[in-house]
Amino acid sequence: MNKPVRRIAIFCGLLVLALMMRDNWIQFVQAEELKTHENNRRVLIARYSQPRGNIIVDGQTVTGSKETDNTDFKYKRTYKNGEMWAPVTGYASQVYGANQLEKLDDPVLTGDDDRLFFNRTVDMITGKGKKGGDVITTLNAKAQEAAFKGLGNKRGAVAALDPRTGKILALASTPSYDPSRIAGSDDEKAWKELTSDKNQPMLNRALKQTYPPGSTFKVVTAAAALQNGLYKDVDSKTHSPLPWTLPDTRVQLQNEGNIPCKEASLRVALQYSCNTVFGKVSADLGNKKMIEQAEKFGFNNPKLDTPVRAAESVYPKDNRPQNAMAGIGQASNRATPLQMAMVAAAVANNGKLMEPYMVDKLRAPNLNVIETHQPKQLNQPLSSDNAQKLQSIMETVVEKGTGTNAQIDGVTVGGKTGTAQHGVDNSGNPYAWFISYAKGKDGSPVAVAVVIEGSETTRDDIAGGRLAAPVAKGVMEAVLSTEK
Repeated sequence: MNKPVRRIAIFCGLLVLALMMRDNWIQFVQAEELKTHENNRRVLIARYSQPRGNIIVDGQTVTGSKETDNTDFKYKRTYKNGEMWAPVTGYASQVYGANQLEKLDDPVLTGDDDRLFFNRTVDMITGKGKKGGDVITTLNAKAQEAAFKGLGNKRGAVAALDPRTGKILALASTPSYDPSRIAGSDDEKAWKELTSDKNQPMLNRALKQTYPPGSTFKVVTAAAALQNGLYKDVDSKTHSPLPWTLPDTRVQLQNEGNIPCKEASLRVALQYSCNTVFGKVSADLGNKKMIEQAEKFGFNNPKLDTPVRAAESVYPKDNRPQNAMAGIGQASNRATPLQMAMVAAAVANNGKLMEPYMVDKLRAPNLNVIETHQPKQLNQPLSSDNAQKLQSIMETVVEKGTGTNAQIDGVTVGGKTGTAQHGVDNSGNPYAWFISYAKGKDGSPVAVAVVIEGSETTRDDIAGGRLAAPVAKGVMEAVLSTEK
């Protein structure tokens, strides 16, 4: 064999060897990845070849499946009261994939989870079709309904927790959408309408949107004052002159209305929502200590999973005047409704912050439980003694302060209103906030945060009391009614 032919033969041999190596790599190494890849149409066909398992609230299904005329996708997802439950379930679409619980628990819902191997084997032997498992949530149907109806046609969100366990009891967001509209293979028009809507109905405002928390953050600032020993008695005078000038500036921090804020105690300052008192507390403690306290409540945590991941709530590193403003919930301070519900929950639970979660159990098609969530303590932002002091002054806010609209006959309620300014030079309509908790026979079974966007009311702290407090009251009453 001459030299040129030998070189060609060696080159061709190397090509054959490379082809064989690549073929074996695909068959034995990448096989599982390719088999389950989201762009593999066979995966989608298999996923919708049988009914999905269901998402369950209070023992009742809020999802379903129905047969279609589609030759590839035999079943499509359906939802009961879809608009109300969308912030919990998310959507499962034959074309656009899935999100939230529908995505995170997809292996259980489709029956493909490894823990369902025995069920699949039995079904195969008996000739039955593969079945999906169920996702049992922590949600309270009455609380969710109260939150959704309370928000009505306003843009806003509600998050409610059981402070004792961290269970998410309500998670409402408005405007909302019905996931059934985009579940099929021919729902492109509905998808375009929803994704282009300026009101963002598919945005889960309770988990995924952050807002300046306004005066509701003063609860965190009060906690920082107590925990750091700046003030030990909530009824003693604070060192708070009036007027008070932001540090390193000539700008005087203003209070809304003619309220008794000069040297006001923490109780009076929270009752009337004195910016000067809490701005000075934040300035006196400094940015580092304020960050430390905020983080104990859950701020600056980019990986807060419920299991749906919440947007990160932020208490920023900042200069002295901005830190003072962040201490009253303005400047670059940002929080989700879930985060502010966590603040109220930690106070209500005597300083112990439980990890929020909304999936209680995962269940096989034969009703065997394959996973149960165990409540877990996330942090201890407050000592029990300081938490009870903070409860006392939050209860004063509802008893005779800006939160009287949250009063419930025969029930002790603590809360804090807030009206957060936003926009260039605060030109936008303020956000109305309210955070609260209610006490039952066995501790506090519910803590709530409500935010309403686009308030048309006046720019004082009572706006949160007017708009958001009644919504929180309805949610708390709904939970308390199920505790009896």
